[in-house]
Amino acid sequence: MSGRSVSEGGSIPRSREPRRTGPKPCYTVILVDEILSDLFSYVRFASVSGDSRYKSEVNACADWLTARVERAGLEAKKYPTAGHPIVVARSRPQKNRKTVLIYGHYDVQPPDPLELWESPPFEPTVKDGRVVARGSADNKGQLLPHLFGVERAINQNNLPVNIIFVVEGEEESGSDNLEPFLKEHRDALQCDIAVISDSGMIAPGVPTLLYGTRGVVCLEIRLGGPNVDLHSGIFGGLVANPANALARLVSSLQTADGKIAIPGFYERVRPVEPWERELWAGLPKNDNDWLEMTGSPVLFGEAGFSSLERIWARPTMDVNGFVSGYSGEGPKTILPSKASAKISFRLVPDQDPDEIRALIREHLNKTCPTSVRLEIVDHHQGRPYLVRSDSPFALAAKRALEATFGKPLALVRAGGTLPVLQVLKDVLRVDTLLIGLEWMDCRVHSPNENFPIENLHLGVSMNQNLLTEIASFSPKARMK
Repeated sequence: MSGRSVSEGGSIPRSREPRRTGPKPCYTVILVDEILSDLFSYVRFASVSGDSRYKSEVNACADWLTARVERAGLEAKKYPTAGHPIVVARSRPQKNRKTVLIYGHYDVQPPDPLELWESPPFEPTVKDGRVVARGSADNKGQLLPHLFGVERAINQNNLPVNIIFVVEGEEESGSDNLEPFLKEHRDALQCDIAVISDSGMIAPGVPTLLYGTRGVVCLEIRLGGPNVDLHSGIFGGLVANPANALARLVSSLQTADGKIAIPGFYERVRPVEPWERELWAGLPKNDNDWLEMTGSPVLFGEAGFSSLERIWARPTMDVNGFVSGYSGEGPKTILPSKASAKISFRLVPDQDPDEIRALIREHLNKTCPTSVRLEIVDHHQGRPYLVRSDSPFALAAKRALEATFGKPLALVRAGGTLPVLQVLKDVLRVDTLLIGLEWMDCRVHSPNENFPIENLHLGVSMNQNLLTEIASFSPKARMK
């Protein structure tokens, strides 16, 4: 089965195709080997888990993946859930071998805004040595090298560990059905360590091991006012404007210098350790790099912390979307009847998402004026994660990464959230090695998402080196 583009599928409206605003860019597409060809097929599926219009594409992608892992010599099965399917594949178990669970996800973020893509998001192209497509980095391009590494070892009859792949289709929409699935199949999924490549490298060519991630709490604030949009001249000053009220309510969540203004929010924040501050200060990433990468005029964040400390070890609040009133061309002098904002809070160890959500709700209910109607809609959440960076498994990963890339290891945290990490810890009682293959400028979740082709090949070698090191490490070893 080959992947299909959105425009070929028929289930997605034509209006979701990119709108061209300039000359069509030129691309040279050369399929140099099987892994690149497979990635092209894989990313052609518009497997957007959070939009029901893509449901058939998500299911077709799961079918393609199931067939592909079977072709690699693994026993595979697509399990239905209350949402999207989970694909599980495993090698033939051998006694007295460690078992490694490799997790990934085949679902992707929505491609919007489509007009900012230089090429259709589900028609992969190659530009400057990178595959450009939605899902190329997050997470399809990072999962395939693991599959190819395992396939190569099986074909050479030298797979040194037992392998279990668990690939879900709801990571980008909250992973609601993953934990129940893991609990139901806990005995069959027992393993010694989990491995995930769904994160970034601190710089191109620098092997990177993540030992912590931030958590997240997502919600939506909806304010209602009059029953319909009103003439702002006739009714302005008579009733409350929901858009005005929402702007004030959102601004109450954060101070002008970037600190969250919700009472009690910082009570459980774990401070950065001195050794971490020293380690991060020596990493190959400075403020000029961030400015160049983002295109922002200046950097902004909580005072008293470095850039890396702010994105890895401090909590944040961000408005992800703000909708109200008229946004078309020209004026329309109305008083809108409603307004809404989507907001996410990033959390750090030892903050608890349930406690933080309760604090947010309490603050909003106390702060919102009675002149508008308030509705708070809860969206997904995930806990922060922190693991020992000096464990035997971490040392095995260190050796494998340095052997693959030929450079010293960078030990980092990540600003994003992977709820699966704590789920794996709680349900299967295993830690996770986070080994990223994407570069910081791969534009994950943004238009023109991309993945370096060289990391497809390096990822295969990394997988084989890692499995070999895991199979042979000493349980008494410690990171140095």
